[in-house]
Amino acid sequence: MKNFVVAIINPISGTGSKNSVPGLLADAFQNTNTDVYITFSKEEGHATKLAQRAVEKGASMVIAVGGDGTVNEVAKALINTGIPLGIIPKGSGNGLARALNLPLNEQKAIDVIMCGNKRLIDCCKANERPFFCTCGMGFDAEVSEKFAEAPFRGPLSYVHAVLNKYINYNTTTYKIEFDGRKIEREAFLIAAANAPQYGNNAYIAPDASMSDGELDLVILKPFKDIEAAQILLQLFTKNLTKNSNMEAFKTRRVRIIREKAGVMHLDGDPVEMDKVIDIECIPDSIRVMVPRKKTSKKDKVEEKK
Repeated sequence: MKNFVVAIINPISGTGSKNSVPGLLADAFQNTNTDVYITFSKEEGHATKLAQRAVEKGASMVIAVGGDGTVNEVAKALINTGIPLGIIPKGSGNGLARALNLPLNEQKAIDVIMCGNKRLIDCCKANERPFFCTCGMGFDAEVSEKFAEAPFRGPLSYVHAVLNKYINYNTTTYKIEFDGRKIEREAFLIAAANAPQYGNNAYIAPDASMSDGELDLVILKPFKDIEAAQILLQLFTKNLTKNSNMEAFKTRRVRIIREKAGVMHLDGDPVEMDKVIDIECIPDSIRVMVPRKKTSKKDKVEEKK
């Protein structure tokens, strides 16, 4: 049977058109011994089903075309299969793509898919639900919920969601258990990070690595309004760890007990979760295509065959 790859396009993710992607992919694979099949997701969860079908049929690669939510849906079907994930970033944040140094240009992203390296990275799970960049609860989760309700995606609607939630936001107390420790914190937000950033170069965990077998637990404690501008600046300059209101820990797994069940986010998408949340890192669990020239020696890389 001839080799084939499957590209799954989310037509409504992000802010830009994806009309040129099918043609660019067809051109890229035209003179190879690999066929490319292009399909479109129609609703939440559909991309996962399409990716699972591609795995069952024996695809040699599955390509996600969309934002972090689309990448999450496709990637969760590839965990521990050995089948590499290709990414053409077309979202509003593109957190995983940025963390992997993937180009945001369509043609350059396809060049990585065709000629890049396979890199083995970790994924994480929150109550058995996979995520690949970050998950969180508190302020960022409520913002993600508000952003998801916006009639259109983009920087302005995200800023609107942030301001809308910040004005009347109330912090929550959490009980946190990890590595034999039990701590209790009132927090503005808590994030568990596999990758350094949320997306759009907002670095919630600047020291996070997707290849170290651990997640970075970030606790941002309540702060005064006058400190908000400084925290925002530090978020976008990789300096949040210098803020006195922030605590950070590295761990393989953590249990977080909050005051009540409610929303949290997985890779930026809001989901309802229980009061008790168990988060863990799954080392070396998925292969992704990355640029050759951007790969460091410490990364677990395999030459594309």
